Amino acid sequence: MTALPPGPAAPARRAALPVALCAALTAALAGCGEDPDAGTNGVGKLEATAIEKKAKTAADAAVAVRVAGTLVSKGGTYKLNMRLKKTGGVGSVTSKNSTFELLRVGEALYLKADAGFWVHADSDGGDGGAEPGEEDRAAAEKLDDKYVKVPQDDPAYKQLRGFTDMNVLLDGLLGLHGKLSKGDRSTIGGVRTIKIMGGGGNGGTLAVSLEGTPYPLQLDRAGDAGVLTLGDWGQDFPLEAPAKEETVDYGRQLPRDSP
Repeated sequence: MTALPPGPAAPARRAALPVALCAALTAALAGCGEDPDAGTNGVGKLEATAIEKKAKTAADAAVAVRVAGTLVSKGGTYKLNMRLKKTGGVGSVTSKNSTFELLRVGEALYLKADAGFWVHADSDGGDGGAEPGEEDRAAAEKLDDKYVKVPQDDPAYKQLRGFTDMNVLLDGLLGLHGKLSKGDRSTIGGVRTIKIMGGGGNGGTLAVSLEGTPYPLQLDRAGDAGVLTLGDWGQDFPLEAPAKEETVDYGRQLPRDSP
């Protein structure tokens, strides 16, 4: 009996096998999705406690930062926009219905506000908010848009200085409360971040950069105590005392109702 030559179907079946494998492999790879840590600094792979440690280390080593947002502290609500570095800070604070500027160079602290701020502060002496008199208005006009040096023995000095102290402000802000856990990934200002949470979020939430240095970029404080963004990390800025003609000596302690 003469053997029949192989039919055309056999090569087709042999060729179908690698094609099927390739198709299955492609489907499997597509099912895995993209690596969320591809192109990042790698902190997203770490445990929450390690991420927090890296964020604090990065913040401690930075020469400067901008802190902006809302801070609720000791019954008061403040809107901050401060640029800070180790030797001082400059920026604005809004408290109640007043906005004022702060400037600290070394231990010298200055406050600048408009006449309306000083009229209110001078005239409210605890008697229910008496209307300002001519003397109060005249004194306020002299302080309008001038830097007033805050005496270091003034009770307001320590509180106001805290807004300009990079170490004090960051140490007080960056601590989360409760057991740490990892949260969602998000984007802040175009930068990819990973969130870490204290107490499931009840103890605050901190978003840490997944790009470059793992700086903390946003803090949602525990107990609805404010939301702050932290940026311009490591970007130095000029800081110098105001000119003499821009400065007025208040001559005594600041009014009790000033921030």
